[in-house]
Amino acid sequence: MNAPLASGRIRAGTPEYRRTNIALFLGGFSTFWLLYWVQPLLPLFARVFGLSPAASSVALSASTGGMALALLPASFLSDRFGRKPVMCVAMSLAAVLTVLTAEAPSFASLLVLRALSGIVLAGLPAVAMAYLAEEIDPESLGSSMGLYIAGTALGGMSGRLVTSLVADLASWRIAGTLVGSVGLLAALVFWRNLPTSRHFVSRELPLSASGRRMLWQSVRDQFGDAGLPWLFAVGFLLMGCFVSLYNYIGFRLEAAPFGLRDSTIGAIFTLYLVGTFASTWSGRLADRIGRRHVLWGMKALMLTGLLLTLANWLPLVIVGIGLFTFAFFGGHTVASSWVGRRAGGAKALAASLYLSCYYLGSSLVGSLSGLFWAHDQWTGVCLALAAIVLVSLAVALRLRRLPAKVFETV
Repeated sequence: MNAPLASGRIRAGTPEYRRTNIALFLGGFSTFWLLYWVQPLLPLFARVFGLSPAASSVALSASTGGMALALLPASFLSDRFGRKPVMCVAMSLAAVLTVLTAEAPSFASLLVLRALSGIVLAGLPAVAMAYLAEEIDPESLGSSMGLYIAGTALGGMSGRLVTSLVADLASWRIAGTLVGSVGLLAALVFWRNLPTSRHFVSRELPLSASGRRMLWQSVRDQFGDAGLPWLFAVGFLLMGCFVSLYNYIGFRLEAAPFGLRDSTIGAIFTLYLVGTFASTWSGRLADRIGRRHVLWGMKALMLTGLLLTLANWLPLVIVGIGLFTFAFFGGHTVASSWVGRRAGGAKALAASLYLSCYYLGSSLVGSLSGLFWAHDQWTGVCLALAAIVLVSLAVALRLRRLPAKVFETV
């Protein structure tokens, strides 16, 4: 193993701290900018390539599925080769693949490139939080982590807004080229600003028989916990429902009685700003009254918002989407922080497993729920998602009923 350099951690107010925050903010921004830019274009893909809503949604599911499968391998690579190199390569390759996606001659080739971009992009979310935890002084860590998460929210929202607008005014290919080019610029600034790790300790890849046994035992320990598997299920169901709503609401809003343009539909993604407030508010509320109380309440609010989208009055539909979005971000904040506090000394592995389930839900539920569009359009999709939210509510209530002693440690 390589010994870390003897040096203090990065503290607030120093030039290194500012550079680190700039880099990680751009890293979070670029991850969601490159991952979700196709979501508002799904109705357009359906028209251009002659696809059903469910088939067009695979343009997003291919990348989130690839990321879900690659998160653990990416964390192992960063343990061996370093945090900064893995993150820089992830951002650069994903940006290049996005530019190539904009030139894809067919939908099948587009899917291959999207899957590859999701796989390589996993190297950033799998590593960023580990880098911050290792390099930033504990007293300064909260604001750095908050800026990183803010970057993901801004990247996800702006990527959707920009691509829907550019696609409406020009073409989806120009939108994709723009997204990839901005991603390359972000990768360059990230590389130039992020300080090299000084507290990283290289670890061997778990390729030996003993290494594989230790990894398998660690995974078994996570799934043997009384609460963690249910929290992984919460992440799967939450993200599956959230992505599904935003995947197919565009098809509803472009049809009668609304008849909205692509750029107008894209403006719906400004509701992501609600998530910034929801994350902060729900985290504080959970600290005050307990995660087990807040989590099921967010699920109930999510169901309420979802049912409001069945209305034929646009303002009520928007209110429903806003409530659903608020509840999703609140629930995700509570569940993800709960995972970290239950995991003990295996926080990195637990976080990777949670994120893998989270993005796997985005991929599987996000596409399969579209099959209900063929049955009864938005009503079919909405009722299917309502059933999934009810399942997640039952899971949250199960977590709530665990003995109080378990929750005293979380």
